[in-house]
Amino acid sequence: MKIKADLHVHTVASGHAFSTVGEIISEAAKKGLKMVAITDHGPGLPGGAHPYHFWNLRILPPELNGVRILKGIEANIMNADADLDLGVDYLQNLEIVHVGFHPSCGYVSGSAKQNTSVLIKAMDNPFVDFVVHPGNAKFPIDPEALVEAALEKGVALEINNSSFLPTSSRESAHDFDLSIASLAAEKGLPVILSSDAHLYTQVGVVDEAMKIAMDAGVKSEQVLNTSVSKVLDYLTKRRNQRLK
Repeated sequence: MKIKADLHVHTVASGHAFSTVGEIISEAAKKGLKMVAITDHGPGLPGGAHPYHFWNLRILPPELNGVRILKGIEANIMNADADLDLGVDYLQNLEIVHVGFHPSCGYVSGSAKQNTSVLIKAMDNPFVDFVVHPGNAKFPIDPEALVEAALEKGVALEINNSSFLPTSSRESAHDFDLSIASLAAEKGLPVILSSDAHLYTQVGVVDEAMKIAMDAGVKSEQVLNTSVSKVLDYLTKRRNQRLK
């Protein structure tokens, strides 16, 4: 199993990432990737990108060096109502929207039941496409309830490679993500394997996420980013659901 799209990548606009769009796309092309999503942190994260950054993503061409570029965001959950840190006027012009918990963004982690409820509320937002790095003991969740809700709402979950690196601040990510991935495998829930790259050399690197997926029994057909067409079909379906 090999990915063709890295759907979670950060540029210098995130404030604590260190590469440009050009560097990222060049690296993606070298590694044979066909698609990259530019998903900088929303303005609610300290140092995150300004709202104008997301508005001005429209200047990026749809393709560079043979790599399709998706314009997106990693949005922050700001409170227990699952409000996001970017308004509808901006979100509606993006091609891909991730949502996840981050510290220092307003929402204070609670019990697993509360955190899961908040993530499920976030999935009710019609602009949300993916829940990213759900495995983190700092924001404990109920894996079974999360997977069931994701199935019901048609929202894919991410297995985040950076969660398993020595530099990660996410606690017990392996155990949480293995549980989530095992449930996803059992129930046929779509997932993505992402680098969460904050430096261009990390683009397309998903070795640890791949190991989790394979250990859990996730099938290649469940992994959306093994082909560009699967990613685009999924995002089209999400857009069509939004219009209902």
